[in-house]
Amino acid sequence: MKIAVCPGSFDPITVGHLDIIKRAAAIFDKVIVVVAVNPQKTSSFTPMERMELIRRCIRGLDNVAVDMTEGLIVDYVKRADAGVVVKGLRAMTDFEYEFQMSLINRSISGGVETVFMTASAEHMYLSSSAVKQVAYYGGDISAFVPAEVHEDIKNRLTSKLCV
Repeated sequence: MKIAVCPGSFDPITVGHLDIIKRAAAIFDKVIVVVAVNPQKTSSFTPMERMELIRRCIRGLDNVAVDMTEGLIVDYVKRADAGVVVKGLRAMTDFEYEFQMSLINRSISGGVETVFMTASAEHMYLSSSAVKQVAYYGGDISAFVPAEVHEDIKNRLTSKLCV
């Protein structure tokens, strides 16, 4: 069984993330979407909230699961008996960083491979940071986040205006 891990902060999940997850699910026997907790980042959603948002978006994808980790992704990959990390790429800046991380991961793990999936053209510009900024200023994020979680994300991010 080919198991892939699709890590990210998913703060919040976007339609670009969901596109990569669905495409990975069509290739691998099992995909584990892993919310990677980075204590150096301030998040809009807790790790548990991010996991729940993702679960609501992947209903019907029977070979996709959601989990969380606070450590190195390669350690998680080994624990999950997976051999592949799937990363979505939007631009050259993504590639430079992710390429470096893939080499580090392979060196540390002794064999974990990284598969890069390019973002679909309609999602090339999209990031969680952009979604947060648009929402912060009261813009419409409905085209940027999955419909299943749009209201939750909009309410959380626009409530930041009142703080």
